Amino acid sequence: MMPMASRKSVLLLLLLLLELGLAVVPAICAVHRVCIVGSGIAGASTAFFLRNYSDSNLPLDIHIFEQRDVVGGRMAMVDLAGDKFEAGASILHPKNLYTVGFTDLLGLKRVTESDSSAFGFWDGEKFVFRTLQPGCSVFSKKITDLLNTLAVVWRYGLSLFQMRSHVQLYAANRKAYSTVEDLLRSVELYDATQHTLADELIAEGLSAQIINELVTVITRINYGQNATLSGLAGSVALCGSGADLWAVAGGNWRMADGLIKYANASLYLNEKVVSISSAKNLYNLSLASGEVENCDAVVIATPLDEEKISFDPPIHLPDRHMQHTFVTFVRGLANASYFNLESISSMPDLIGTLETSAVPFTSISVLKSYNDSDKAYKVFSRNAVSDDLLDLLFSRRDSTIRLDWAAYPHFKAPEHFASFILDGQHLYYINAFENAASTIETSALAAENVVRLLLERLSHGSLKTKVSIPVVSSDRKLYKDL
Repeated sequence: MMPMASRKSVLLLLLLLLELGLAVVPAICAVHRVCIVGSGIAGASTAFFLRNYSDSNLPLDIHIFEQRDVVGGRMAMVDLAGDKFEAGASILHPKNLYTVGFTDLLGLKRVTESDSSAFGFWDGEKFVFRTLQPGCSVFSKKITDLLNTLAVVWRYGLSLFQMRSHVQLYAANRKAYSTVEDLLRSVELYDATQHTLADELIAEGLSAQIINELVTVITRINYGQNATLSGLAGSVALCGSGADLWAVAGGNWRMADGLIKYANASLYLNEKVVSISSAKNLYNLSLASGEVENCDAVVIATPLDEEKISFDPPIHLPDRHMQHTFVTFVRGLANASYFNLESISSMPDLIGTLETSAVPFTSISVLKSYNDSDKAYKVFSRNAVSDDLLDLLFSRRDSTIRLDWAAYPHFKAPEHFASFILDGQHLYYINAFENAASTIETSALAAENVVRLLLERLSHGSLKTKVSIPVVSSDRKLYKDL
């Protein structure tokens, strides 16, 4: 123990040094307030990575503002006659590292979609191609799958197998990029955004018949556009037609909900941001409720193409508009005679359509079959579907729900991108990436990049992060390096 006289001497010396301004005292790190606009997967992923990439030297206070009364953004559900179905982003790929990691981390169950359903391609007058209905026994299903595979190869040829089934978006040791172009170049995918999918596939040797039928059906279903959309988005759409696609049991929105809670972020529902202004290194978020929130950094995690948010000083965004998808849910029974079929039993579970003015809808799919005369359907179209058309498509409608989604950007090569940093300071825009490809996984990937960019800039380069993915392990380690 230090003698009393010695302690007095030390105290006197410390007081003298403080008076002279020479004493070194422990620094108290200021808490940085980060505000996120939007609670979809982009906003929720941002909160997750902010919390888990930051450290005690850069403490964060995370706030999320959502204009709706539920989280999830475009991962939304609809209640159709007592059953809930995905109304927005509905499927994920088995090789999606971020979303697979999120579901594992949050303890969410993944439900794999059946890939044995019959499908057909409709040109407005006839089915140009149709697969057989699967049999009841395991043996008959295998025989049917084999016959359907042979039928596809017979019509479209072996060049069919040159179609991409996976797009590699991940790269080890990838740094945080301030522009979408540089991020895409780091994984050698930028050029694919500068050409149409059709041009890319022709260069790969695919036939016009494959592109005009199979490829067009897939891109119309997944992105509401034909094969003239930009190449990267088109390739991602083709990945969405593969096997072992999955969704979260209870709804994909549960990922966003779980990530926000995991990050211990403050969530404000029914709070629409109407303007964002900056002055003296602070941002003011004005809400429709009249409240004003002060933030050290702001992350926009929703498309600004149709959001009425004003900025002071103004920001510049390249021209881009959203592709609206009209989704109509029907509980009842489809009209087989509309498709020149004798019975409902011969009607495919998924009907995709070719690019022709003779077709007033994009696709019709069976979501759930209750019995032979009672089913739940989802209809995609580019325009609102009238009651007259629905009465032609369905012999009976017990319940009908219509939605108009600003679902994803209208993809058009060559693509031009906004920057991830909108003002040179701390106003960030995750959805700048979205006209490269619009999926749950790419939103999480873009959010991860923006978070590392934000933290490195907010810490003036002292906080270095490495690209990683969430995992579950015995020591609750949250991520591993790629």
